[in-house]
Amino acid sequence: MNITVIGTGYVGLVTGACFAEMGNIVACVDVDVEKIGLLESGRIPIYEPGLEQIVQNNRLAGRLNFTTDLTSAMTSSDVYIIAVGTPQDDDGSADLQQVLDVAKDIGRNLNQRAVVINKSTVPVGTADSVRAVIAEQLAARNLSLEFDVVSNPEFLKEGAAVEDFMRPDRIILGVESDYAKEVMSDLYHTFSRNHDKLMFMGVRDAELTKYAATAMLATKISFMNEMANLAERMGVDIENVRKGIGSDSRIGYSYIYPGSGYGGSCVPKDVKALMRMGDEFGYPTQILKSVEACNQAQKQRLFEKLTERFGAEFSGRTIAIWGLAFKPGTDDMREASSLVLINQLVAAGAKVRAYDPVAMDEAKRHFPSSYFKDGCVTLCEHQYDALTDADALVLVTEWKPFRQPDFNAIKKLLKHPIIIDGRNQYDPKSLCRQGFDYSGIGRISGKI
Repeated sequence: MNITVIGTGYVGLVTGACFAEMGNIVACVDVDVEKIGLLESGRIPIYEPGLEQIVQNNRLAGRLNFTTDLTSAMTSSDVYIIAVGTPQDDDGSADLQQVLDVAKDIGRNLNQRAVVINKSTVPVGTADSVRAVIAEQLAARNLSLEFDVVSNPEFLKEGAAVEDFMRPDRIILGVESDYAKEVMSDLYHTFSRNHDKLMFMGVRDAELTKYAATAMLATKISFMNEMANLAERMGVDIENVRKGIGSDSRIGYSYIYPGSGYGGSCVPKDVKALMRMGDEFGYPTQILKSVEACNQAQKQRLFEKLTERFGAEFSGRTIAIWGLAFKPGTDDMREASSLVLINQLVAAGAKVRAYDPVAMDEAKRHFPSSYFKDGCVTLCEHQYDALTDADALVLVTEWKPFRQPDFNAIKKLLKHPIIIDGRNQYDPKSLCRQGFDYSGIGRISGKI
């Protein structure tokens, strides 16, 4: 098939590259000239395992092209995928300006029957708005063309996006005509040979499914973090509780690992957008408001644990931080727990020595340049360099190189043998025996 993908951000680039990998001819369009130039050279602007090689291979094979010219890209396509950003407005709602601008451009250039696929995460009712905008532009051109607007939300985990796209759990398809259903079946048949993963439903159903899925995962995370905080106060080891409830098939082990709060570009934004939708429809979402409040509080826990050991005065203290990205497998620092912690430490007068395997350049964009100029934050070249003369180590992101470190080296390099484990990666009893002052999320050091 000939496909045009509008937007080469995280979702658009993964979508375009993976469709090209399956033999389709894909044109990826973006208004960012610098980004398109980077992609045309075979490089990608994000870190995502396996993606760069797929982009390079399909670009060289002629199946994947990049351009800033939507008009030319549309001449040979009859499937258009909208994958532009829907940033969060001040009131928590999703900003649809980019989506509607693309719809307007499609309407201005459409000359044959087409299927317009909404891949961006958008509020319920957006497909109706996209349809109205395209129809308005066609009417202005005195054209009467049939077209369909389909909702096909993405369910890609950063760090595993290529695998998620190629081997999806399910493919949600909101359609309103037999023609659109046939086109979407053809488009995805290689990803679901027996159509067993294709789930057809109404357009508005599909739009809400995306938000509901994200909100459910966020709820599991916040619930487990709340249980972990309660466990600490009760003298209970949350790890045993986690195993106990996860063994129940109705609950399962996914997303019940306590930590320092969820982040990234998707979950925080989607939860807030769904809360806003609830308010607009006169139904305040009490559970989601609690989920959001719990998550914001959880991001304070690492700093609170440090103040329990050092008090409120951090002047003259240096804190080592392992992990800056919001999760392993990505360089994304949006809404990351590390941002909250580092800003709190700098405000309290501490110095920070930090290391992350892939997010160092992102860190330079997320923190004020004065942090680095004044020596408040130092980005280290190696994970053990971050420990030099530090008063404590805080594990924020559970990258694999941090999971089985050299604890003898850690103890020698730190001024004090203090480890704050924000992801419960280490065994409290083992570290206690080695002379560490260990604190996890809901863990009891040395308790049998």
